[in-house]
Amino acid sequence: MRLTRVVVALLVFGAAFGCVEASVVVYLREILRPVRQAELAGVPHDEVFPLLSPEQLQAGGEGPVRALLTELGRELATLLVLTAVAGLTAGSFREWLAGLMVAFGVWDVFYYVFLKLLLGWPESLWTWDVLFLWPTVWAGPVIAPLLVAVSMIAVGLAVLWRESRGEPVCFGSFDWALILGGAVVLVVAFCWDWRNTSAGGWPHAFNWPLFVLGMAVGAAGFGHALWARHGPNGQRAAAH
Repeated sequence: MRLTRVVVALLVFGAAFGCVEASVVVYLREILRPVRQAELAGVPHDEVFPLLSPEQLQAGGEGPVRALLTELGRELATLLVLTAVAGLTAGSFREWLAGLMVAFGVWDVFYYVFLKLLLGWPESLWTWDVLFLWPTVWAGPVIAPLLVAVSMIAVGLAVLWRESRGEPVCFGSFDWALILGGAVVLVVAFCWDWRNTSAGGWPHAFNWPLFVLGMAVGAAGFGHALWARHGPNGQRAAAH
């Protein structure tokens, strides 16, 4: 029953927070619409790219610059909220990590669901989007972050299920090296074209080989931890 309660709470929170995130995008688009029309004449109003350069933002006055600075702070606050909510449902570090992955993944999926409902955007899973602005511009086709989000949900639910069965997952140093290494590779894949996109250019081709490598390495780390034999307290059991 506790597993069901935790999972339902994470799913409801993630979906609702995805709606909040999508609503912020609606407001930002309206705030930035005048300066985009002035500085990027001919670009459809629902296009994310090209991004406004810092000089173009400043040309639009104080409002767009303040909106950008506010958005940077909101992104950090969003990550803190997801982290805190996962902590409220967790009884251990493993449960916290799993809860964070579920909440983050559901939030990301429903962010795009509500964007589609509110704005009719994105046009397809291959439409490019800006994912984060810290420490620089993360960008890629929508299908890429959705693949990461679905993977996070699946792994998080698997870890929570194992915890509920009294078979906790033990992450060894090898597992962490793969997981963190895969995460770094994914970040590099999303930030690969940052110089071009942050300067107001149209995105170049997404670095799919790097993305697939990061997904594979991270999946190998989680898979090794999930399928390793464990003792009753989560320690690795010796092979017979």
